[in-house]
Amino acid sequence: MNFKSKIFLFALVSIFAFGCKNKPHFGDKSLLISENGRYFITGDGKPFFWLGDTGWLLFSRLNREETNTYLEDRKQKGFNVIQVMVLHDVAAKNIYGDSALIGKDVSKPLLTDKNDYKDSVAYDYWDHVDYVVDKAAGKGLYMALVPVWGTNVKEKKVNEVQAKKYAEFLAKRYQDKWNIIWLNGGDIKGSDGLKVWTTIGETIRANDPNHLMTFHPRGRTASSAWFHNAKWNDFDMIQSGHRRYSQDTSAKEKLHYGEDNWKYIESDYKLKPTKPTIDGEPSYEDIPQGLHDVREPRWTDSDVRRYGYWSVFAGAFGYTYGHNSVMQMYKKTDLKPAYGPKDQWITAINAPGAKQMQYLKDLMLAHSYFDRVPDQTLVAGKNGEKYDRVIATRGEEFALLYTYTGKNFSVQLGKTDGDDVKASWFDPKTGKSIEIGKFENKGIKEFNPPGEPANGNDWVLVLEKQ
Repeated sequence: MNFKSKIFLFALVSIFAFGCKNKPHFGDKSLLISENGRYFITGDGKPFFWLGDTGWLLFSRLNREETNTYLEDRKQKGFNVIQVMVLHDVAAKNIYGDSALIGKDVSKPLLTDKNDYKDSVAYDYWDHVDYVVDKAAGKGLYMALVPVWGTNVKEKKVNEVQAKKYAEFLAKRYQDKWNIIWLNGGDIKGSDGLKVWTTIGETIRANDPNHLMTFHPRGRTASSAWFHNAKWNDFDMIQSGHRRYSQDTSAKEKLHYGEDNWKYIESDYKLKPTKPTIDGEPSYEDIPQGLHDVREPRWTDSDVRRYGYWSVFAGAFGYTYGHNSVMQMYKKTDLKPAYGPKDQWITAINAPGAKQMQYLKDLMLAHSYFDRVPDQTLVAGKNGEKYDRVIATRGEEFALLYTYTGKNFSVQLGKTDGDDVKASWFDPKTGKSIEIGKFENKGIKEFNPPGEPANGNDWVLVLEKQ
């Protein structure tokens, strides 16, 4: 069956599945789970590749003019999801000095009588959040909202009673905004405050059944460890974290994979029931390796590319990028920035990695989408370890193999349809391709990536049916 026929068939299935009575709540803008449980689709049945950016402190650190600049930049660079903290802490204020809460109590949002954020004078913290959400919607961006960052719960600043009232407030306020995704948690193990996280998840779901939701976990952990089977949890998320192999301290964790984020995705991919999964926080560009010692080497654009292609080719439905300066909206006037940012956010939005992320999204959307599966049997012979690992994925009529180091590797042909395949090298740094040639689709063939083998000389081998 050719690609066009598959799209037509999927459209028919979608129409049959939804029918007139079950039309998606937000129409074509709705986000839904694909029939096979692996991917996101929009309400009209089109594939949705999540390309996220961590703008964690957007609500509190940027004014409205800056917000528009940031959101427009991310739109132009192909991002479609912005991950944001609603409350970084219970004492949260925005750039205008508006407090979010009364008495640092999440059950008591501080609201003005006149909720008119279009008036530059009369608005409160929540009106400003509304403004940002609506501004993002106008640009076609989804907002993945973390209700309250995990440390607040771990430090007992939020209890179950407060959490229930707060979650109900959030759900009812944003239930009619089409561009909302819920990220319960926030850099925390599900076991730290389990009852609070369960309360938030169940309360949001009870009051807002039409937005997707997951849990943003601690570094080197996966949300599936606690919430895979939770009824409120629609998809899984990992945080592969910011440490290099030699810094890893997660040996005591059930899933001990170090930098190999593809292993977390591979583990989630095997779980039942089937749910989509994603790396929602890999190492940020320009953040010190290990986070806390600013003298350490910093993660680069090649590292964020590696995490992206590794995780997506292992079966993830998208990827979230992050930059040290952008995630905290750093300005030189900040007295106590975290993790030693160098460039201000307005400069860092143009970091190399941020510009390169769209090429991953474009590559995935250029091929048939819903039949794609991870398949390491495409790699013939012994695969490499750590940075030398080749990660492979394929559909019925194409195969993609990613190498981070550009070393020679061999491919088992015949895994896709067609007597012949056209081969090319796709450059994750530029989004451009170099044609290799056409080959008979059988046997084992060795491929030699352009350039000399080195970390960051990454390429994708693209094999397509002829």
